[in-house]
Amino acid sequence: MKALRNYIDKIKPHFEKGGKYEKLQSTFEAFETLLFVPNTTNKNGVHVRDAMDMKRTMATVVIALIPALLFGIWNAGYQHFLATGQQPDFWPMVGHGFLKVFPILVVSYVTGLTIEFIFAQIRGHEVNEGFLVTGMLIPLVLPVDIPLWMVFVATAFAVIIGKEVFGGTGMNIWNPALLARAFLFFAYPAYMSGDTIWISGLSQGEGIVDGFSGATALGAAVTTGDIDKYSFIDSFLGFIPGSIGETSTLAILIGAAILIYTGVGSWRIMLSVFVGGFLMALGFNAIGSTPLMQIPAWHHLVLGGFAFGAVFMATDPVSATRTNKGKYIYGFLIGVLSIMIRVFNPAYPEGVMLAILLMNTFAPLIDHFIVESNIRRRLKRASITA
Repeated sequence: MKALRNYIDKIKPHFEKGGKYEKLQSTFEAFETLLFVPNTTNKNGVHVRDAMDMKRTMATVVIALIPALLFGIWNAGYQHFLATGQQPDFWPMVGHGFLKVFPILVVSYVTGLTIEFIFAQIRGHEVNEGFLVTGMLIPLVLPVDIPLWMVFVATAFAVIIGKEVFGGTGMNIWNPALLARAFLFFAYPAYMSGDTIWISGLSQGEGIVDGFSGATALGAAVTTGDIDKYSFIDSFLGFIPGSIGETSTLAILIGAAILIYTGVGSWRIMLSVFVGGFLMALGFNAIGSTPLMQIPAWHHLVLGGFAFGAVFMATDPVSATRTNKGKYIYGFLIGVLSIMIRVFNPAYPEGVMLAILLMNTFAPLIDHFIVESNIRRRLKRASITA
C-alpha cells in the first residue's frame, strides 16, 4: 500500500491546477479518496468534526445491504430451480443467481458512476460517494429477469433527473433508487408487475413444471384471493418470489441492526414505519371485506418491499425528515400509506414505493412545522419568564 501511496503522490501534481491533466482533477480525487483517507484539513470556518465522513457512511450502508444481496442471489437460483422442478445443491443455486444478479449490479454502477464523473468534471466538483449506495439499491429493488438495457435507462434517469438537476448528492428531493423503480414501473409496467417476472426464466417458459405460478403473495391475494399462498415464516425468511433484495425480512433486519448500531440509519423512522403499517393493517383486518384486508397485520410487514423500504429507503438522510419528532410523523405516515395503497389499489398491491416518494415530497414541510412549533413554544416560555 505504501508503494501505491507513493505512486499516487508522484502523479498527483499532474492533476492539480496548472498540471497536464487538470481537467481530470475530479476523477483523480475520486479514485484517490476511494483508496485512501483524504489528507486535507479545513482551513477556516467552524465545522463539526467527526470520524464518520460520507465515504464511511456510504460504506456502512453498503455493508448493511450485503445480507439482502447475498440472500437475493441464492433465492434467485432457488426460485428458478423450484420452478423447473429440480433440486440442486446450494452452490448451483448461488451460481445461477450470481449470473443473473451480477450483470444488473455492473450495469447499475457503471452507468451511474459514469454520469456522476461526467457531471463532476463539467462542474469542477468532487465526485461524491453517494452513488455507492444508490448503485446497490437499484438492483435490489428490481426483478431478477429485468432486461439490462432497462437497468441502464432507469439508472440514467435516476441520476440525471433525480440528483444532478437538483445539484448532485445531498440536494435531491426524492430517493434516486425509488425514482428508478418508479420510472420502470410506469414506463414498462409489463416488466415490473405480473406473475412471470419474479423468477428467472419463467417469462420464457424455460422448462417450467406444469401448474407452477410465480405469483407473489400479494399478487396471489389480488388475483385468486389466496392469502395463505406463503406462510409467515417463509415470508420472513425470504423463500418467496419478489425483487432481488426485498424477499428476506431476516436479512433486512440484520442490515437494520448494523445501521442502528453505527448510528447511520434512524431507528425512529424504521420503528414508526412498522408501527404505522401494523396499525393500518390491523384496522383493515377489522373490516376484512377483501382478501388483502384479511392478510394478518403482522404478515403485511414481511410481504413485498415493506421491510426493505422501511430500513433502507425511508431512512435516506437526504430525502427524509431531519427533526426527531418529524421522523416519527414521517415514518408513521409512510407505514400507513403503504398499507392503504396496497389494499385499495388491486392493480398495484405494492404501495411502499409511492408512499415513500410522496412523503419525500412532504418531508421539508413536516420539518418546517416542527421547527416553527418549537420556536413558538420557546417564545411563549420566554415571554412568561419575562
